[in-house]
Amino acid sequence: MSVPMSLLSLLAEGPSYGLRLKQEFEERTGGIWPLNVGQVYTSLERLERSGLVRAAGGGDRQRRYEITEAGRARLADWFARPVDASPARDQLVLKLVMALRQPGGDPSAVIQGERRGAVELLQRYTLLKRDAEEGDLGWLFLLDSLIFQTEARIRWLDACEARLAKAGRAPAAGPPAEPTPETRSPERTQRREEVLR
Repeated sequence: MSVPMSLLSLLAEGPSYGLRLKQEFEERTGGIWPLNVGQVYTSLERLERSGLVRAAGGGDRQRRYEITEAGRARLADWFARPVDASPARDQLVLKLVMALRQPGGDPSAVIQGERRGAVELLQRYTLLKRDAEEGDLGWLFLLDSLIFQTEARIRWLDACEARLAKAGRAPAAGPPAEPTPETRSPERTQRREEVLR
């Protein structure tokens, strides 16, 4: 999530104070992604050092910020470019990868617990969507995104469980498996690295 660019987008609508920007961001995201006020001011300071925003007056206690022409250009570029889709470090993926070789670990139990949590989360998002106002497009975009991501997470967990069953893995993991020639292959490692670039 790009907090600085979101703040820049809010400032493109008109000058504002840090606390008001925090509140507006949280209103637009339904409080799903709460911001620390310190994070807002740190982001504003960076944007100011980069020449993307400037102080537009205000008292000693609060500074009002406004976007600069350079900030508008950067914002337009942000909206025009596709989001970097390089794989992020996913805590659940790491948990499953590590559970596979953990003595006494049970990746099936990890999958089941995560699936239960994901289904509960999906139900909460679905209720929020049901109660959302039809005209609040930003909130509906966000909820749709969260619902689709959670549905994909559940499908992925199902695929992991099927892969475990196909590999003949019992619920309790045995000793760590020795690497096979296929997993040690430099060509295989290179292919993986190319996909992840």
